[in-house]
Amino acid sequence: MTSGEQELAVTDRVLTVPNILSMARLLLLPVFAYLLLVTHADGWALALLMLTGFTDWLDGKLARILDQSSKLGALLDPLVDRLYVVTTLVTFVARDFIPWWVAAILIGRDLILALTLPIYRRRGLPPPEVIYLGKAATFLLMFALPLVLAGYGDWAIAGFTHAFGFAFLIWGTVLYVWTAVIYVLKAARIARSYEVVPR
Repeated sequence: MTSGEQELAVTDRVLTVPNILSMARLLLLPVFAYLLLVTHADGWALALLMLTGFTDWLDGKLARILDQSSKLGALLDPLVDRLYVVTTLVTFVARDFIPWWVAAILIGRDLILALTLPIYRRRGLPPPEVIYLGKAATFLLMFALPLVLAGYGDWAIAGFTHAFGFAFLIWGTVLYVWTAVIYVLKAARIARSYEVVPR
């Protein structure tokens, strides 16, 4: 097998440990929503949210350690991250944990960026790579949301977690919006610099 074939075998893998972790997170998403909205089992929902955040960090780590990076993983991992952020925001608004406009800003940001993807597709280009600030914004939000949820629990540190949760949520939101501006400007440059590929 040539080096090119070996690379293809790696990048096209489906059943890798990181991908299995991402799929497990995706399957647990409706369970999280059920715990929070139907049974109001906030403690279990918090535990699940923390577990999924840990596995999100773990699958990226394992992809590098085990050399199991894949095309599916590059698409699946950020997709599951976005779904978790959106689902958590919607459930938090439904429970009056956060203001509706915070969720609207964060979800609206992703919708705007989704509208830029046809610019790349029509020019035969791959979607833009996730920039470091975007990863940092996602990390802050995924760190903030469990703290916000913990802040509504009946325990001694609730006030502490509530304050820090909203602090991280504010910073994450600012970075999330700032990275959206960067992505939109990049898409505008692509639209000006590359011609549409005829079909």
